[in-house]
Parts: sequence; C-alpha cells; structure tokens
Amino acid sequence: MKVENYQERTLELAGWPVRVVSYKLGEEYVCEADNVSPGARLARFAATSLEEAEKNTLAKAEKLLGRTRRHEV
Repeated sequence: MKVENYQERTLELAGWPVRVVSYKLGEEYVCEADNVSPGARLARFAATSLEEAEKNTLAKAEKLLGRTRRHEV
C-alpha cells in the first residue's frame, strides 16, 4: 500500500503543543497525534473518513493532555 494525502500540522490542545499527522492508507484514513517535544504518540485512529479519524484522535489526545499536571519550576 502507498501513503496518499499526507498532512502534518502543529496545534495546541489543553495548553500543550501537539503534532497531528494524517494520511490515507488504502481505503482508510489514519490520524496520529504526538506531543512535540519528546514525540511520544498520544493517540492513533483509523476510519473511513478523514474527519472521523481526526475527531477521534484529537478527542483522545485532548483528554489525555487535560489530565496531565504541570509543575511550576
């Protein structure tokens, strides 16, 4: 299979920078979100539409980041 329609962007969720990558692989759209600095994957979903894959990925990533506590240094 070949990756098509590859897109990458950075946005802010729950006060954290997040990189969102989406692409079409075969008949499915895949969307992944990671926190930019260490690059750890927060969420990954595949769906039949790009909108659905992004919606699920961003919702899960925002939920996880919303539970992350920040400590003042």
